[in-house]
Amino acid sequence: MKTTLIGLDLAKSTIQVCQRDDRGQITRNRAMSVAKAKELLANTPPTVVAMEACGSAHYWGRFAQRHGHQAMLIPPQHVKAFRRIHKSDGHDALAIVEAAQRPGLHPVPVKSIEQQDLAMLVQLRDHLVTQRTAMGNQIRGFAREYGLTFPKGIPDLLAAVAQLPVESAEHSPITTLVLAQLARDLADLCQRLARVEAMLLEQARAHAANHRLQAIPGIGPVIAASLIAKAGNAQQFDNGRNMAAWIGLVPRQNGSGGHTGLGHITKAGDRSLRRQLIHGARTVTRWLDNQHPLLREWLEGILQRRGRHRAIVALANKITRLAYRALISDEPFDMRRAFRPAKA
Repeated sequence: MKTTLIGLDLAKSTIQVCQRDDRGQITRNRAMSVAKAKELLANTPPTVVAMEACGSAHYWGRFAQRHGHQAMLIPPQHVKAFRRIHKSDGHDALAIVEAAQRPGLHPVPVKSIEQQDLAMLVQLRDHLVTQRTAMGNQIRGFAREYGLTFPKGIPDLLAAVAQLPVESAEHSPITTLVLAQLARDLADLCQRLARVEAMLLEQARAHAANHRLQAIPGIGPVIAASLIAKAGNAQQFDNGRNMAAWIGLVPRQNGSGGHTGLGHITKAGDRSLRRQLIHGARTVTRWLDNQHPLLREWLEGILQRRGRHRAIVALANKITRLAYRALISDEPFDMRRAFRPAKA
């Protein structure tokens, strides 16, 4: 009997291993220590090793590939359909084996160490940006309780706190002391964010698609790095529309009684990447007069027909499709091809 498929249900200290042979029979489904699971993969002839695309899955995917196996990282929503009513590690591993045999499945590509580094820096940057926003809002919220209002923008906020008098009729020395300490913490956080962004952009510059991505309107260095980190070479997508659907930038379809309508975007994918792409599209729309005539004509037509909000989402969708081409192809971005006028 030959093992043709191994399903791994990953956990921190134990791995549930489910093996299927060439007759379609389950020959093993039991928990193992991490060391034993590694030993099993190292000593098993090359086969398919499937697991849910969750925490540590890319590490295990790389480990399986190093030992000659075909690593298959399955999106969680595909595994969920095969889970039993009663949840257990054994049932979950069996669900992974069954999902891996599903025709038409699009596995998640295994990230290289370099791509994993980039993804880590993207997530860390997102976390620091969220912290920066929260800390700035906290300072402004405290200040409002004393009748103090600070200007928009982090640099202006820090400057205003630094110029605050020690004491006034409306606030005490404690007020000034606390706000000054929070401002110092915010300044330190901004420095950490700057260092992380520098590392992120340095890592992204080494990727061949980085320059092609940044040639697309609405994509700057940070969005390009995020796309490379999360979409990789985009080979897992059949086309640009599938990539836009993965990010959640396609309309939801509502069908009944033979009639099909389109609703709001699904918002089913990566929230952070979707937000970045929409921000990029919003920036292009805001500075429309400075854009290429072909892009301006394309976008003005949508603005007139559908309004500003839908035009921004449509442009974000378009940017995503163009990014797909930049990731899978060596061809440079061509504005005339991307926004060619519709034939009369």
